[in-house]
Amino acid sequence: MTQAPLSARFPSLRDRAVFVTGGGSGIGADIVAAFAAQGARVAFIDVAEPASRALADRVQAAGHTAPWWRACDVRDIAALQATIADAAAALGDFHALVNNVANDDRHSLESVTPDYFDERMAINQRPAFFAIQAVVPGMQRLGGGSIVNLGSTGWQAKGTGYPCYAIAKSSVNGLTRGLATSLGEHRIRVNTVSPGWVMTPRQIDKWLTPEGERERQRMQCLPDKLLGEDIAAMVLFLAANEGRMCTAQEFKVDAGWA
Repeated sequence: MTQAPLSARFPSLRDRAVFVTGGGSGIGADIVAAFAAQGARVAFIDVAEPASRALADRVQAAGHTAPWWRACDVRDIAALQATIADAAAALGDFHALVNNVANDDRHSLESVTPDYFDERMAINQRPAFFAIQAVVPGMQRLGGGSIVNLGSTGWQAKGTGYPCYAIAKSSVNGLTRGLATSLGEHRIRVNTVSPGWVMTPRQIDKWLTPEGERERQRMQCLPDKLLGEDIAAMVLFLAANEGRMCTAQEFKVDAGWA
């Protein structure tokens, strides 16, 4: 049996403004496309300009409103927050923020220098906090909103080869829970979605070896490959009115791996 196409509709997302970090490729691109298909007004940033331009063209060719996008290096917090402000000026205050940007560059404990450690945190940890800081005033004006932070099940399964990434991604749950009470007073919800091993082109090219495929089959409870659209489906639910009483939680989408 093959996986059926996803078809859930969330009318509450129509015309709502959504901002996605790292939205030009991989899981982020699937999230951008999924929001656009719901009729949302989507903005995203990414460092990969050709992939981002191609995504915007694909979304428009599918009959949806082309997303607003801009090339932005999230290591530059001033640029990140200025870009969010520009996007809000174009689309309106954001009802939803998806903190997706990340990079799981492999490294060993012995190889890490202070500069490399700081650079890993600058990509995988800091942008989520400062993106939230930038969108919250607009969400307060709207009377509520939804923040979805992308975590990871890799560190929870004791994955190896990326200790700095594990540190950064384990902190996502702390960010979510640490902000839930104060933001909840303004009806702003904040949750974590933690993907398992999603079959993005990068993952397939770099790590889906025959040994990796055997490990995937052994560890997952479900036999099918996990796709970016599966992660996007959970993100849509949490951004929509249907997720209105979900906050301070971690939702794992991993086919049962963790």
